[in-house]
Amino acid sequence: MPDPSLLKIFPTPADAPIVIEHIAEEFTSLCPKTGHPDFGVITLRYQPSAQPPIGTQPQTQAAGYAPWVPSPPPLPAAPTGLTGCVELKSLKLYYQSFRDEGIFYEAVTHRIKADLVAAMHPVWLQVITDWRGRGGIRSTIRADYGDIPEHFRGQ
Repeated sequence: MPDPSLLKIFPTPADAPIVIEHIAEEFTSLCPKTGHPDFGVITLRYQPSAQPPIGTQPQTQAAGYAPWVPSPPPLPAAPTGLTGCVELKSLKLYYQSFRDEGIFYEAVTHRIKADLVAAMHPVWLQVITDWRGRGGIRSTIRADYGDIPEHFRGQ
């Protein structure tokens, strides 16, 4: 079952706006109808928030977490006040939590977007999933959050 508590966030390492893009080429889940594996490439593109939300106070640092992240973390589905960037090992483990899940392409894409937005509170975020063909049909699913810069729209 997809597990957003695996996502670990660290503070954005720059004061100026930056765009981060991660491409995971070995994503797998299961077709909910047939149980056969689905193989896809996930592109995550986002602009992290530069600062923690107003009103959050620095707290004791838990191993692997930003100093202002409450300890112990698990991340609830609702916004938590965390901002920043997703740590890559945690992102990989989160993606792997879909491996045995029977879930449609569209639901995978939406779920990844929703979980990452709840965990990171980015300025904007784009998730693009490209699924390998089965039966001669390839699929690309896109889910956006926030005001995506024009040069990234439709990519």
